[in-house]
Amino acid sequence: MSAIKVAVIGGSGIYKLDAIKVKNQIKVSTPFGEPSSDVMECEVEGCSFYFLPRHGVGHKFTPSEVNYRANIFALKKLGVDTIVSISAVGSLQEEYAPKHFVLVDQFIDWTKGLRKRSFFDEGIVGHVSAANPVETSLQTRLFEACQKAGVRSHLGGSYICIEGPQFSTRAESKIYRSFGASVIGMTNVPEAFLAKEAGMAYATVAMVTDYDCWKEEHCTVQEIMDVMKSNYISAQKFIVQAIPNLVKSPISYVPENKYAVITDPALHKNSHKEILEVILN
Repeated sequence: MSAIKVAVIGGSGIYKLDAIKVKNQIKVSTPFGEPSSDVMECEVEGCSFYFLPRHGVGHKFTPSEVNYRANIFALKKLGVDTIVSISAVGSLQEEYAPKHFVLVDQFIDWTKGLRKRSFFDEGIVGHVSAANPVETSLQTRLFEACQKAGVRSHLGGSYICIEGPQFSTRAESKIYRSFGASVIGMTNVPEAFLAKEAGMAYATVAMVTDYDCWKEEHCTVQEIMDVMKSNYISAQKFIVQAIPNLVKSPISYVPENKYAVITDPALHKNSHKEILEVILN
């Protein structure tokens, strides 16, 4: 286990940003299979952090194919306690325009049950509150980093996660707006909930690419990709502000998974103990 406590999970383009230096690649085994890729040890302004490309190097996994449990477990096994999620999203509200960043604080799970979403199964039962899935102190710190980087950003909002890989129909988009959701994406569930189960601080930086399809001005995939390129430039400025701050002045938080497991310890198998030793540590 290293002294590195901060990790970024994001798109394949993040680690290629000029400000980030990749120092090492670490292969981590987990009881849940292979993570999306080797974990990259990176550095920005002399501060080390881990980076994990959510969709694999080259973006080869769909949102439903990402091994979320392996990704979170691998980072926790390495000693990470703070996760910054960088994700592309569509906007469901007029005020969240393309190229804006939204620091959400809630998630709505609208996936279809295809994803493994808990570390507690197959003979071990545990429950962790998801009332506050985002660590507020981390969210605030990331918002401040966006402000210092000159990125137009918004504090608070709800992220609705759909299965994908297709984007929404217009009828669906209007339904999601009626829920009061702020942005829409395909990846932060179950990622956020697994981080909560593992006792890690988690917060999302949602980079708006388009207005989904509820507005009449429908965007093409190419137009969305062009906005994403601009967002990556903003993400670079954000990371330069956020990572050194988090490394030099770690956030303080209380994990909520200490009393999660309710299965009688006498029934714990060796495989259970291996998992619990990491996520409850």
